[in-house]
Amino acid sequence: MGTGSSAVAGQVALVTGAAVRLGRHVAEALAEDGASVVVHYRSSSREANELVERLTTMGVHAWAVQADLADPAQAAALFERARDACSRPIDILVNSASIFDPSSVLSFGADELARNVQVNAFAPLQLSRALAAQGRAGQIINFLDTRIAEYDRKHAAYHLSKRMLHAVTRMLASELAPDIRVNAVAPGLILPPPGEEEAYLRNLAGTNPLQRHGSPADVVRAVRYLLQSDFVTGQVLYLDGGANMRGAMYGI
Repeated sequence: MGTGSSAVAGQVALVTGAAVRLGRHVAEALAEDGASVVVHYRSSSREANELVERLTTMGVHAWAVQADLADPAQAAALFERARDACSRPIDILVNSASIFDPSSVLSFGADELARNVQVNAFAPLQLSRALAAQGRAGQIINFLDTRIAEYDRKHAAYHLSKRMLHAVTRMLASELAPDIRVNAVAPGLILPPPGEEEAYLRNLAGTNPLQRHGSPADVVRAVRYLLQSDFVTGQVLYLDGGANMRGAMYGI
């Protein structure tokens, strides 16, 4: 095992969207810290199975479980399927999976909005309810987006769904205390969108006060901090070089 925090050693984490991108980095970090990991994926079966093999070589248990979170029934069943896979309760839920499709508030349809809300907000709530229903202590970390502080007009349906997940995070932190802590991370310039190169990040580095972009390591450090800080709940860590300070779109 790695030399990271031992706060999660021996626990089991369910990480949605764990096969690729930031979810994969978080899953690997949890394994380095001694947690076993249920690797959720939608269509990246090859990457998920490769990750399971990698995590097991790190001295922990790992399982791959497929589910399409756009289907409320599959999202509702995922938690119990994860429990069945590992044959024990889930201690940590990381809601990393999301969709990020272009849309405009002047043109998106009801189905498009509903799909974003289901994947990006309601599925995390469904899974959080299932974790709470175990009747034991646990932790939840939701993945937001620094753009919830402003207005992402190019991804309006996505933006609304992530704003909803922000509200859900705060609500759950209140409802599930004191046994379950609920926090969130809000990445900014960390990874380029799928299909883009690192030049995408470099070109936008001047849009935040720190004048640079971050890396997945920044997200991993934030997740580790939240998991080991047992007096923190209902908080959002913005990992964006200060970009969230630029405006007050929503008056807060």
